[in-house]
Amino acid sequence: MTISEVSKKYEISADTLRYYERIGLIPKIYRNGNGIREYTEEDCRWIEFVKCMRGAGIQVEALIEYIKLFQEGDSTIEARKKILIEQRDHLIDNIEKMQKALERLNFKIKRYETRILPVENSLKPF
Repeated sequence: MTISEVSKKYEISADTLRYYERIGLIPKIYRNGNGIREYTEEDCRWIEFVKCMRGAGIQVEALIEYIKLFQEGDSTIEARKKILIEQRDHLIDNIEKMQKALERLNFKIKRYETRILPVENSLKPF
C-alpha cells in the first residue's frame, strides 16, 4: 500500500505516518526503486497498534522503547511486558480520573436542569 492509501485507511495524515517512522514509533518502511514507501500488512498492524495506544493516551516515549525492544528479539520479552504493565497502570489511573470528572459533570448538569433552569425560565419576559 502507498502512504496515501494507508493514510486514508487509518485516518492518519501522511505527515504523521512519516513522523511516526522518523521517531521509531513504527518500523522503517520499505521503499521501492523510486523511493516510494510500500506498506506491508505487518507495517499496517504496527500502525493499528500505535493508533490504538496513542488514542488511549499511551506515552510516545514508552511506545518507542517498546518497539525498539521488540526489534531486539525475544530476550526483551520481560522488559516489553514491564512497559505494557506500566502503561496499563497509567491508563487505569486516567480512566478513574475521567470517571470522576464525568460524574461531576453529570451532577452539575442535573443541578442546572433542576435548580438553575427553572429560575431562569421564570425570569423570562412575557
